Amino acid sequence: MTTSNLDQLRDKVAVITGAGSGFGLEFARKGARLGMKLVLADIQADALEAARLEMEAAGAEVIAQTVDVSKGEQIEALAEAAMQRFGAVNLLFNNAGVGASGLIWESSVADWQWNLGVNLWGVIHGVRVFTPLMLAAAEADPNYRGHIVNVASMAGLVNAPGMGVYNVAKHGVVSLSETLYHDLSLVTEQLHCSVLCPYFVPTGIAQSERNRPSDLANAAPMTRSQRVTGAMVSKAVESGKLTAADIAELTFNGIAERRFYLVSHPKALSQVKDGADALVGLHNPPDPYAERPELRAQLVASLRS
Repeated sequence: MTTSNLDQLRDKVAVITGAGSGFGLEFARKGARLGMKLVLADIQADALEAARLEMEAAGAEVIAQTVDVSKGEQIEALAEAAMQRFGAVNLLFNNAGVGASGLIWESSVADWQWNLGVNLWGVIHGVRVFTPLMLAAAEADPNYRGHIVNVASMAGLVNAPGMGVYNVAKHGVVSLSETLYHDLSLVTEQLHCSVLCPYFVPTGIAQSERNRPSDLANAAPMTRSQRVTGAMVSKAVESGKLTAADIAELTFNGIAERRFYLVSHPKALSQVKDGADALVGLHNPPDPYAERPELRAQLVASLRS
């Protein structure tokens, strides 16, 4: 499949988690424009229903199911519904995600459980449940083609301070995805995968607390570092120049070209190179704010005052 023949996706089936907003909603819109059948999942019922109505109005066949991706049994139920309705899955977007901020030792057990549950376990469950179904489809039909997209982040490639829980989860997604890429290459040429690493793109992730389960809520108020770094990250995200729609275009083009690494801001890869060079040279980790020293000064002033 190449960029010029994305029309081959017509009547194929896409499963999208986190489909009610951000990247997931734009993946759904792109899929609908391409004539795909859509399986939409989100934990926020009203946003999911709005997405369903929009995609159906655009002419797509749609299943919409409220899903907490951290719960393996709910992903299994989503897969069962997809197979019963459409009989196969061609594209899987493990996209659902939530944010986190603050000094890493100040993160509560609930913070870790919620963030890892959605950002990492959600991807694990998606890969665990859907990959065997997609491989079975490939074995049954030599013309079958499938692709899995795991949404990580630039935070899965670098380690900015004040984002420890999120960094850990997204690094896990990158590692999982790279391993999946190699594992798939051992058994098939019909199913491929990518890892999407966006940088700062306005998506609503800064407001993800709205969907935090009550049993994982924090009893204590936010710490100073969580307030300060949360505000900085939110400002950076909302000031991003690329849109979620831009990321959807990049992603679908990457699928068509079978590219593994999908990066929204290639210039940011200089930080990845600096980190890799430090590792190979056994140097201390480089300062992620080396090019923006005023941000480090702002953080230090806020946290030490």
